[in-house]
Order: sequence, then C-alpha cells, then structure tokens
Amino acid sequence: MTKRSHSHEHDADEHDTAEHAAVEDAAPGSAARMWDEKYSSRSRMWSGEPNPQLVAEVADLPAGEALDLGCGEGADAMWLAARGWSVTGLDVSAVALERAAAHARERGQDAAIEWVQQDLATWVPDRLFDLVTAQFLHSTQMPWQQALQLAAAAVRTGGTLLIVGHHPDGLPPWGAHHTPEKFFTAEDLARELRIEEPLWRAEVLDSRRRSAVGPDGEAVSLTDAVLRATRLAAQ
Repeated sequence: MTKRSHSHEHDADEHDTAEHAAVEDAAPGSAARMWDEKYSSRSRMWSGEPNPQLVAEVADLPAGEALDLGCGEGADAMWLAARGWSVTGLDVSAVALERAAAHARERGQDAAIEWVQQDLATWVPDRLFDLVTAQFLHSTQMPWQQALQLAAAAVRTGGTLLIVGHHPDGLPPWGAHHTPEKFFTAEDLARELRIEEPLWRAEVLDSRRRSAVGPDGEAVSLTDAVLRATRLAAQ
C-alpha cells in the first residue's frame, strides 16, 4: 500500500531545506490533488536530508516504533529506519509516498517503513507509537491545534512526542508566511496540548535559530519552535 498521509501542510515554501507535510480540510480529496500536483511539478521537492531538529532530539533515543506525520518524500522516515526504528510514514500525497517508497527500496529499507496515505483532517490514530514526530506541520486551513493534538494522542506511555515548526517571529521571508497566527511557539504548543504532569513531562521547550537557503540561493536565518515531551500516563 502506498503510504502517505499528512494531517498538516508542508511549509508552503518549496525551497525550504526541511521535509514538510501537507493537509487541508477543504473539499474531500482536494489536499491530495493539490499536493500531488505540487510534487509532480518537480523531480524532488525537498532537500533529501533529515530535519536538523529531529536529528538533534532523537539521535540518542532507543529505537522502537515511530510515526512520521507529513512524511513527504521520506527523508526523516529513512533516517529513523537507518537507526533501527520501525517507521510509519503518513502523508496526504500519493506522489510523495511513491517517491519515498522508491527511495526506501533503493536503500534496502522496505521492511522497516510502512507508507500510509491519509489526510489529517479525517485521520484518527488506531495505534500508539514510541515516537511521534511532526515536522513543520503547518496548514493554511486546518488549525494547527487539531493536527498536533492527533500527534500527541498517538504517543504511548513512556513514548516521545517531537513537534517542530516555524516560530512566528522567525518565518521564512518568502512564500505564504504572512499569517503568523498559523504558527506557534514551543510555549504555545505546551499550553494547547496540555503538556504537563501528571500526563506529560516537557523535556525541551525551545526556540532555535538555523541557517537555510532561499529560493534564489540567498542565505537566510530562520527560527524553529521545538517541543519534545515524554508521555507519563495515558489519558
């Protein structure tokens, strides 16, 4: 089965070096069509490298079962699989998932990754994971709270939730990034997702600057909001 699902939207910027995921809660199938067309318009959408905050926060975690929401072309999922994780990559675009599956086959990672096509506007997790990662799950229509509450709900007791997004005070200077209310700080995430004891322990609440390359090759500085939390108990 082609896997791909997103319950969020990839960064609207096609030149960002991060993998993104996309999702819209408009007419049924509209998000899939939009992202299929976007992916079909070029041979590669994203950099092919794992998101830097994922690498920073997950490299030392023991491998288990991971869910990558909005997996796109699969760079994060393949990075996890290479480190022993059993990965489910979820995205809304069949084109992106087919591309991700092909890359995984080239690397001999077929058995370690399941690709699932889903729109987060309608998806409900049916199992729990040791790690749930959502990297830049920004949607122009779907409230970020909705998608990221789904991410939190999929973490099993003892597992890790990792959410990374564009900080509203450090957005890319290109693309559709003129609505800061669509973005969040780490503190916003913790408040909206109720990351607090006795259910959660916040391990990281941070704003991190990083360098990126703009659409014309220019160097830019972006700010990421980073939340990593451990689930202490089931709801």
